[in-house]
Amino acid sequence: MCMYCKCKNMMPSLTTHVVNYKNCIIIIKNVPCEECEQCGEKYYSDEVAEQVESLVNMAKQLMQEIAVIDYSKAA
Repeated sequence: MCMYCKCKNMMPSLTTHVVNYKNCIIIIKNVPCEECEQCGEKYYSDEVAEQVESLVNMAKQLMQEIAVIDYSKAA
């Protein structure tokens, strides 16, 4: 169930996760999620959230101005 609009219909989807970190932008494309059919709010499973956190930490170590990572190719 969506925490924002209370809609019970969630559908599998892909999203782009963006993080601003110390004047750098980290973009992770094709992240699997559940999306609310009514308001579009997106939710990650625990496993996906852990993988996204790992990818963000990896990108932080590279410290480029912009880092783009494709989740589907990194997992």
